[in-house]
Amino acid sequence: MSKLTAYLNRSSRIARDATAKGQPLLAAFLQMQGAERPSRAPLTLFALNSPDAIKEYAYGCDADVGGTSTVHFEYDADPARTPTGKPGAARFHGVMRLAVRPGYEERIRGGYAGFRNKFRPTMFGELTDDVSNHRFLALRVRAAGHPRTRGSYFVNVQTEGPTNDDLWQHRLYFTRDDGGWEDVFVPFDGFVMTKAGTINTQPVSMLRERVRSIGVSLLGGNSGTEGPYELGIDEIRAVNEEDVTVPPLDNSLPHPEPGAQWERGPI
Repeated sequence: MSKLTAYLNRSSRIARDATAKGQPLLAAFLQMQGAERPSRAPLTLFALNSPDAIKEYAYGCDADVGGTSTVHFEYDADPARTPTGKPGAARFHGVMRLAVRPGYEERIRGGYAGFRNKFRPTMFGELTDDVSNHRFLALRVRAAGHPRTRGSYFVNVQTEGPTNDDLWQHRLYFTRDDGGWEDVFVPFDGFVMTKAGTINTQPVSMLRERVRSIGVSLLGGNSGTEGPYELGIDEIRAVNEEDVTVPPLDNSLPHPEPGAQWERGPI
């Protein structure tokens, strides 16, 4: 799918939604409406089951700014790693390293890799998602790689706002240790807002009506973790209590360390 085709498809999506809601298209543009109608039904935000879907993601690691970690984000159709009934899924993998290149020792801290969906411009403004009628973010994932890397994953949500430094984060807790697929449910009210890696101590609520991007980061630098990492990603949804099949393990988020400058990374 070309970039132009994707752009036109997103624009058409906003136009169709505005029509379905009985809103003039100009009003949808001025109000920057999200693309989905409010509903308690499970809402699929991103399905990563095709090569075209993978192209809509940005990814990076500390090597982009002087570190030595590696990162890959690709479409994986290997039957041994494919979700049941799906042609393939995304595979996020590489090697987490804490060392940095010579000359960067006092400038950066090693140990970061991450991905997120690219921002979605349209002719009517940026496409965002409205998850205000849902209480949980649901991720269908497969945690592999070295066991010690599995405790350092975070899910990141960015909403519409005046700056690009604000990021909502929550730790990802896995229940399987055999590399199999599982559903992880994260309560939206458990996310903590960070700014350039520092916790925001002021009371603030996530603008769930305007979600710009959702991604995952591996923060080895925060936990002193190194080694091969691998995460399969099938889909990302917004759901409610009736759709939660595995109780969330924890609502807390360990605070990112002050000065951890790339919780968002170079992406």
